[in-house]
Amino acid sequence: MVEAGFTTGPTMNEFLVIGHPEVMAVRQRWLASLAGERRLSEKTIEAYERDTRQFLTFLTGHLASPPRLADIRALRPADLRGFLAQRRKGGAGARTLGRGLAGLRSFLRYLERNGLANAAGAAAVRSPKQPKSLPKPLTDREALHVVTTDAQLAEEPWIAARNAAVLTLLYGCGLRISEALDLTPDDIAGAASLRVAGKGGKTRIVPLIAAATEAVAAYRKLCPYHLGPGEPLFRGARGAKLQPAIIQREMQKLRAALGLPDSATPHALRHSFATHLLAGGGDLRTIQELLGHASLSTTQVYTGVDSSRLLEIYDRAHPRA
Repeated sequence: MVEAGFTTGPTMNEFLVIGHPEVMAVRQRWLASLAGERRLSEKTIEAYERDTRQFLTFLTGHLASPPRLADIRALRPADLRGFLAQRRKGGAGARTLGRGLAGLRSFLRYLERNGLANAAGAAAVRSPKQPKSLPKPLTDREALHVVTTDAQLAEEPWIAARNAAVLTLLYGCGLRISEALDLTPDDIAGAASLRVAGKGGKTRIVPLIAAATEAVAAYRKLCPYHLGPGEPLFRGARGAKLQPAIIQREMQKLRAALGLPDSATPHALRHSFATHLLAGGGDLRTIQELLGHASLSTTQVYTGVDSSRLLEIYDRAHPRA
């Protein structure tokens, strides 16, 4: 079954129905609104689709029939807790459960805005406590090595230069990989800063350091494709817009070649950008703006990274440690 361009998973042979047609129709409109109005990422929409599908399947068993809108209106916090308990019993962790509850809340708020349900029940359910985990940045030396053209393993010189340019933007400007790959030649030509479209369509200004400008210029000089205004700056081997999976695979090869840990991913370069700025004396508010974080509390996690690195250095270097 396909809804609003999204694959909903199980076919009609696997589950006769996961919801009454009236519920499925409004769910389809909600999924379309996530992409069209809220501009959520494709992965987030896929996760929300999966979470609501699992919940409707749970309700089908719980009610012994596919849920109707009247059943959704009658939901109690206990029903939602029962669903989360079932998912936890099936092995879902706190992060998965938290995201699932966020998806259900979004769906119920959509129903509430359209006068079809009440979202108070979902609001009354507390999100599972999330385990604290610190980002895992690369060291200064590792990050600088990864972004050089010489470190790239591609046989084609222009592809090696392309990979180095993308990775330099991630580390030198703190971009997400999607933000780097959405750039056009107009965004970067002769500019001292970048206007970056981040999550939820929010824009921010990021300084464009000389190393990034030089890396992009080296790539553009070697790129065999015409890079016209408004077109994607970074291209795949056949000239189409470069996909994140390609850079992720290249980073995987670099990990093996350079002996880096599994945590050395493209996104780890963004973590490295923030951690190294903080270690160099950058203030949290500025780093928050550069990263495009909506909340300062999100940025504050990097203070924990910096503290843990200081303790590691102390343990290794101090004679009494």
